[in-house]
This record gives sequence, C-alpha cells and structure tokens, in this order.
Amino acid sequence: MRVSDLLRILALIFVLITSWIFIYSYFSFSKRTIGLPRWLGSDSKKIRVVKNKCGLSKPCAEDFFAFKICSGAANVVGPSICFEDHMIMSPVKNNVGRGLNIALVNGTTGMVLKHNHFDMYSGDVQLLVKFLKGIPEGMLVLVASYDDPGTKMNDEIRAFFSTLGSSYAKHLGFRDSWIFLGAKDIKDKSPFEQFLKNNPNTNKYDGWPEMLELEGCVPRKVL
Repeated sequence: MRVSDLLRILALIFVLITSWIFIYSYFSFSKRTIGLPRWLGSDSKKIRVVKNKCGLSKPCAEDFFAFKICSGAANVVGPSICFEDHMIMSPVKNNVGRGLNIALVNGTTGMVLKHNHFDMYSGDVQLLVKFLKGIPEGMLVLVASYDDPGTKMNDEIRAFFSTLGSSYAKHLGFRDSWIFLGAKDIKDKSPFEQFLKNNPNTNKYDGWPEMLELEGCVPRKVL
C-alpha cells in the first residue's frame, strides 16, 4: 500500500470520528436543553388563586361573617344577597322580586332562617309587616331594593327598619335604591347601609338611580 493511500484512509477515519463526536455532543446538549423546562416545572411551586367568600376584596377575620349585597339595576337586573359564600337570593336563583328582598340569617351560626321578597308598588304590605314582626332575636337582616321599594312604605314599616338599625328607612321613597344589613337586637345604628335617592337630575338610568353594592365583614353574634 502506498503512503498516499494510507494517508487517505487515516484522514477518512479522522473525519468519521470527528463527525461522530460532534453529532453525539449536539444531541446530548439538545436533550439537556429540552429537558430543562420540565425540570424547572417539576420543582417550581404552583400558583394558587385565593377566592374570598362572596367575592370580597379581602378576607374576613375569624369570628366575622362575609357578606355582599347588591341592589337591583332599574327594573331590569334583579338584586343579590350573598352571605358566607352562599348566594341566598339572586336573579339566577329566580327568587328575587320587585320591592324589598329580605334574608334572615342567624347571627351566631350564620345559618339562613328564611328569605322573601315583598312588592312595595302594588303588593300587600301587611305581608311585610307580619314578616318583620316575626323576626326572632339575634337575627341578622339583609335587605336589597329592586325597582320600587318605597311607594307603599308606611310609618309602621319605617319604624320596624329603624329599630333594626337603619338610618335611611324613614327617607325611602318611590324608586330609591337601598341596601342594608341590620339586626334584631342592635343597640345603635348599623354601619352597613347605603341609600340613593331617585332624582331625575342625578339618576344613572332613565327613571332610576344607579345600582348600589355593599360588602363587608359583620361580627358574629351582634353588630
């Protein structure tokens, strides 16, 4: 064999060995690169989204109940009452109506006693009077208006709500917006109340003020 042939064979072997080393190194690096995100994913902590009760902006402290009350919007969208992440009344549940929507909740256990809605435009207000007179001691009273809460409001009903801690029941009139949380045995005025007068100059809707929304944390047992 001539020296030139031997050199060609050696050169070919060198090229093959160099190519094999390059290919092996490339695929080994690719596998490590591809496997890196999985490695990161397996050890990284999962992000958990915390949802507060009733969708509140912040959680309530221990021995406090979370609540959220929304009035109706004009005569189109009904009100809603949520307590401790339980939607007691809402248009989706189909248990709200024109007038006053009221839920009674045990102030110690947080259990819902009962709820109802009362037509304050053309309904029988004596049904509301009977309901209010029958509220047991220690009950939280959650109220949301819808459409018209004030046309049939009389002095007796206004007095009942005032004893429950309302500051605005005495002013409630035709198509006003009102949301309120009071209690049967409250000693002072409730801090949980919003009221908006029906005023053509300031109404958001044609003939109605804007919807009201109230959320908060109410202490267990008493306000």
